[in-house]
Amino acid sequence: MIAAVEPIPTPGTDWLAIAPEVALALAGVLVVLGRSLARRAPGVLAASTVTAFAGLAAAGLFSWAQWIRVREDGPYTALSGMVAVDGFRVFVGVVVLAATLMALLLALGYLGRERLEGPEYVALVLLSAAGMLAMASANDLIVVFVALEILSLPLYVLAAFDRRRLASQEAGLKYFVLGAFASAVFLYGVALIYGATGTTSLTGITRFLAANTLLEEGVLLGGIALLLVGFGFKVAAAPFHMWTPDVYQGAPTPVTAFMASATKAAAFAALLRVLLTAFDTYRVDWRPIVWALAVLSLVVGSVAALVQTDVKRMLAYSSISHAGYVLIGVQAANERGLEAALFYLFAYAFMVVGTLAVVTLVGGRGDDRHTLDTYRGLASRRPALAGVLAFLLLAQTGVPVTGGFVAKLGVFVAAVDAGEYALVLVGVLAAAVAAFFYLRVIVLMYMSGEEESGAPALRVDPGTGLVMVAAVAFTLWLGTFPGALLTFARDATLLF
Repeated sequence: MIAAVEPIPTPGTDWLAIAPEVALALAGVLVVLGRSLARRAPGVLAASTVTAFAGLAAAGLFSWAQWIRVREDGPYTALSGMVAVDGFRVFVGVVVLAATLMALLLALGYLGRERLEGPEYVALVLLSAAGMLAMASANDLIVVFVALEILSLPLYVLAAFDRRRLASQEAGLKYFVLGAFASAVFLYGVALIYGATGTTSLTGITRFLAANTLLEEGVLLGGIALLLVGFGFKVAAAPFHMWTPDVYQGAPTPVTAFMASATKAAAFAALLRVLLTAFDTYRVDWRPIVWALAVLSLVVGSVAALVQTDVKRMLAYSSISHAGYVLIGVQAANERGLEAALFYLFAYAFMVVGTLAVVTLVGGRGDDRHTLDTYRGLASRRPALAGVLAFLLLAQTGVPVTGGFVAKLGVFVAAVDAGEYALVLVGVLAAAVAAFFYLRVIVLMYMSGEEESGAPALRVDPGTGLVMVAAVAFTLWLGTFPGALLTFARDATLLF
């Protein structure tokens, strides 16, 4: 007689904790499957787009369900503590989903104009966005690394997506080589952290450091430094910014918009969670490093942008400068600093995607008309486009009644609360310098007496038009009525 076998207990899976990531990944897989089954069928791009929007909508609904659960039951972890679900994760998820939606809308007209393979592009964007959501919820350094690779691999392909342009292929190759190097440095930092604490769990590291005093801190501090190098590459912070101008310039402009908004938000989310969860007790050691990164990013980004004659390169250096402002909030290492950093990421996502929407249209067929002279007399040819671009550039400068003003004010107030007056002074001076190169484009559009000869007619497709309207509306709303988003960001500061 065979004895009864006791059932083997297995850990339960909280599917809601990873439902947004699963929704995006599943949508990406369905797009690839549909493309393989109906390669030459008409309407493949339309079906892929509908699938992508359905995946984004499902991810948004799941994020809303997570927010309701967090508000009712508080933050929690799942999958053996490797995934954290809290207000921070939901906030960053909203930023990533909004940026992904705008990037896809922006790409629809671009892909048709350039006659590129649309379904493959859509699938790569969805898979990369799934990695970004995973980064925002990672509660383990191994999960952070895996999510970082899921995020990065599709981006390498997207940067080189236009095979007919050598600049695009060069951008993809440079991004891949330097990204692989940064990933290796990050992974070596994870190994050092594990060697010093015996765990890669963020909460586990917190408990270990709270219960033990390390007599030799060199291994731990070296690991933290290497992690900052890896994150510095992804957020495009100086001096790890070398890839940014070339990749932003060479990549298809909708890909540049996706990288500048969603990728930056996800990378900063992982950086904030790692520093404020695992190494909060070592803030005395990592805050000076973040201070230096912020100052270098502000100075390099603002000064280097002054001498650029290509608008996409100028916006690349501008992105480096904006990373410096977010780092001011990180360096403050207080609740107000985290709130300000989150608000800045949300506001910047709409400003930069809207700006690059106009750049996409002005770039024309071939995506290569990005010199400053291209914008000469744009206000006389297309006053609406010039108005949108001028407003969003002024918002990035930080003029009042825009989201950029509230975002910059927030990080400055957080730095003042932390006693970092020198950092605030550098930020204010950098904003003054940045105003010059933003205003230079506006002057060319409105005050230049000569239009560029042979400028093609600019046709606004519905997707790009919707992106520009949304960018202007949200930027204006955040500048005039920021209370709702500030409350959301304040609730999101409650990390697990």
